[in-house]
Amino acid sequence: MKTLIRNIILLVALMAALGGSNAAAQTLRDANYNYVGKISPNGTVRNSEYGAVGFFNNDGTIANAKGKTVGRIDAKMQIFDKSGDLLGKVNSDGSVFDDDGELLGKIEVKTGKVSDNHGTVLGYANGISIQRVAAYFFFDFFK
Repeated sequence: MKTLIRNIILLVALMAALGGSNAAAQTLRDANYNYVGKISPNGTVRNSEYGAVGFFNNDGTIANAKGKTVGRIDAKMQIFDKSGDLLGKVNSDGSVFDDDGELLGKIEVKTGKVSDNHGTVLGYANGISIQRVAAYFFFDFFK
């Protein structure tokens, strides 16, 4: 469970760090650079079969495919679960920490590479804000 939460935090962080244009879909890839999904300009998260698996609202809330709120990202780049409990934080340099301040991983802003605290590559996000990348991991949209 802790590994899942770490991966989710890293994903949300990755999405937040890579702030990009909202004019085109933002691509998500796994560690082998295989396409796993995208985030549309309207905030819809789609898997590789183009099925909607989640949604990012403009107010920072994150919803699953059924429209149910699963979490939130605030302006300070803090990530919260649906109960409002703090899960972690994303720093502007792409470092992702859990609620105890433990480093979970890093999102390389220039390349979009997401890695865990041991340097293992978890995936890539092109043109996606750090917060959204971290949310991708935190809320496990594509599993």
